[in-house]
Amino acid sequence: MIYLDHNATTPLDERVLDAMLPYLRGFYGNPSALYRLGRLARTALDNARLEVAQLVAVKPSQVLFTSGATESNHLALLGLAASSTPGIWFHGSTEHSSVMAPLRVLERQGWTLKALPLKPSGEHDFRVSFEDDQKRPLAATLMLANHETGVIESIAPLARKVRDAGGWLHVDAVQGAGKIPLDFGAMGAHTLALSAHKLYGPKGVGALIVAPEVTLTPMMGGGGQESGFRPGTEHVAGIVGFGQAARFARLELASRQAHVLGLRLRLEAGLLALDAVTIFAKEALRLPNTVQFSVQGFDGEALVMLLDQRGFCVSSGSACQSGGGAPSPVLLAMGVDETLAKGAIRVSLGVSNTQEEVDQLIEALKDLTHLNE
Repeated sequence: MIYLDHNATTPLDERVLDAMLPYLRGFYGNPSALYRLGRLARTALDNARLEVAQLVAVKPSQVLFTSGATESNHLALLGLAASSTPGIWFHGSTEHSSVMAPLRVLERQGWTLKALPLKPSGEHDFRVSFEDDQKRPLAATLMLANHETGVIESIAPLARKVRDAGGWLHVDAVQGAGKIPLDFGAMGAHTLALSAHKLYGPKGVGALIVAPEVTLTPMMGGGGQESGFRPGTEHVAGIVGFGQAARFARLELASRQAHVLGLRLRLEAGLLALDAVTIFAKEALRLPNTVQFSVQGFDGEALVMLLDQRGFCVSSGSACQSGGGAPSPVLLAMGVDETLAKGAIRVSLGVSNTQEEVDQLIEALKDLTHLNE
């Protein structure tokens, strides 16, 4: 099996697993307990919080651990809105379903949703007015790096416009963390969502980064864990794994970037040598590991299954939305023809992939296109 779907999830780093195992066995104490076994767990949480903080250049006190990016996105959007009267909420045209779901809740509560226009390149156009005649509360949310095309957004200009208008900005940075440098303060956002399993950590663990000036309303009641914002006994082993994954992502960022970018460029060169291949967002700044493309004459999901039969794991889009048979909403928002969009597949490379695996994928695509002639 050749795994080429790292934007859906990444394999657990063996070093991360090694760090987690003691907290699944002997160090099983509740981190809220005062005795030594509890204090050991609390220290492990503190160390992990520091590692995640360093990944995005913030203070440990700004890191709230959650069950993953879906919870982080809900806590940010609903938690920011809870202390405000309804206003206008701008959002990207290609947001993940875990962002759109809470936005739909806010819409039912009276918020007006406005999609930021999308350029054919896959980048959003910020040349919109963030002022409102009624001076209603204003907020915005934008994905840092698109999960399908890999397009990277310039967050700082949007943050300046939102802040100048007195609003909040939430950023879903799930796909960017561990692949590109992140500096939360320089970005200018108010909240930012992360997920461990996108950077070789465990599933079921994420974080919300919160700016010091933000007033956030908890979405659940109970204990006082995570400064009262996320009650419930912490998933110590998972959080320890997240911390280790964040540490390795920070220390190995440059080498990982160079490796996967080299593979991506090799893959794109091979794809362009094939007939009737379209690479989407090719001219935009993209994640070093991601390429989304379409092969004329193929349905995307059918091509995924044909490649699966040959031992390749690729995707036809977001893992949270695949299987419906509909064209990619991301590509449709970019103005891509519906038939072309329906034929799209995504390859997202990882640190364990090799040039030989990329060459094998290209050969498999050559064979399939010849069979389809």
